[in-house]
Amino acid sequence: MSKSNKYEYVEITDFAAEGKCIFKSEDGVIFVEGNVAPGDIVDLQVVRTKKKLKEAIVTKIHSQSPLRTEPYCEHFGFCGGCKWQHIGYDHQLRFKRQQVVDHFERIGKIRNVEINEILAAPKTEYYRNKLEFTFSNWRWLTKEQLDSGQPFAKTALGFHVPKRFDKIFTVDHCHLQPDPSNAIRNSLHRFSEEKGYPYYDVRFNVGVMRNVIIRTANSGDVMVIVQFGEQNDDIIAEVMAFLHENHPEITSLNYIVNLKGNDSYQDQEVIHYAGDKVIRETMEDLTFLVGPKSFYQTNSEQAYKLFSVARDYAQLTGNESVYDLYTGTGTIANFVARSAKKVVGVEYVEAAVQDARINSQLNGITNTAFFAGDMRAIMNESFLHTHGRPDVIITDPPRAGMDVPVIETILKAAPDRVVYVSCNTATQARDLALMSEDYEVTRVQPVDMFPNTHHVENVALLVRK
Repeated sequence: MSKSNKYEYVEITDFAAEGKCIFKSEDGVIFVEGNVAPGDIVDLQVVRTKKKLKEAIVTKIHSQSPLRTEPYCEHFGFCGGCKWQHIGYDHQLRFKRQQVVDHFERIGKIRNVEINEILAAPKTEYYRNKLEFTFSNWRWLTKEQLDSGQPFAKTALGFHVPKRFDKIFTVDHCHLQPDPSNAIRNSLHRFSEEKGYPYYDVRFNVGVMRNVIIRTANSGDVMVIVQFGEQNDDIIAEVMAFLHENHPEITSLNYIVNLKGNDSYQDQEVIHYAGDKVIRETMEDLTFLVGPKSFYQTNSEQAYKLFSVARDYAQLTGNESVYDLYTGTGTIANFVARSAKKVVGVEYVEAAVQDARINSQLNGITNTAFFAGDMRAIMNESFLHTHGRPDVIITDPPRAGMDVPVIETILKAAPDRVVYVSCNTATQARDLALMSEDYEVTRVQPVDMFPNTHHVENVALLVRK
């Protein structure tokens, strides 16, 4: 029943896109944000109305869904990281697979293919190999902390509160990244507070302590990159010496002086302080070098499953020419190279292509070639004539999917098979629909890379008709 956009004692009906839930009311579908689950009996307050779309928040939970489980993290409820901790893992997997089904049927109009059961992650905690933590001189406090009457420091090192660019809460223990991530972050925070170093103020772009990136590898290597917001040589020297002397587990220690208005650092100089300049990830008998600016899949264990599916779908016999589009640092290209005649990788970022070439050399792979530039400009008739038309194309685009000109180029190249790896099944389904006259989707395999979130990776095999 609705009173002034309020609904009382209603049941949350199902999951929706982007991790939200829905309540199907007499006024239409209402999207519900927050820590809710299908089966919860709740009171709702509508907070936004856009045309026929309504969004609401929960004001009271009367009874909890049987799908629920107890969250394990002390920061759950105000951290934007693992928003599905309160949902049992089996139920998470069920919804993620259903999300793929819905997108394929509604957006892609693909109904004649079986969607395999999702490949579950063996670890639902401590599975990420990279995290970034932000320093702030304006700490965000929970209601419980405010009501406690206890004094709290104004400085914080942790994550952004969702939808608040200027609010950072202090992370005491994060369940996303394995040791020694928590120990390094907390140690650096204590040291910086004790020394009284100025923490960053994002509103005025001032402060020395700005950001810290921690990367852990399955080889045991650990990389730390500290971002400083000002060129204060004394503080920089003290911080870097402290980390080097107190954390011998750090195998690559680096820093950046970033004077820009944002934390992005691809355009910044990384200054190597101690240890190696790279860390090493392994996959089967391959080793991949990961530098401060390198992209590498953030869940190494599940990345292996994902790439194994892609290689299996490619059906390589050793005689095929393979094009790997959006190749990044060439992880997939090098992973499949020994099963192919040759692999051509295409990527927009020049630095990533250089990493891809180095990884081929490191592993003694001689049948790969990598090219940097706009895919629409590179993959023309001249390129196809020079490097040969591909028998198989593997494509792993960003969340936005593939541009129409890239799809048209794939159709002109006319490979026997296309293996489409996606982190966004909505755009993947859209792209598959654009290829449906020439290709049939024959196999689909979802993979759970990010437990306790709504995100799902998916691999689809397209066979030329």
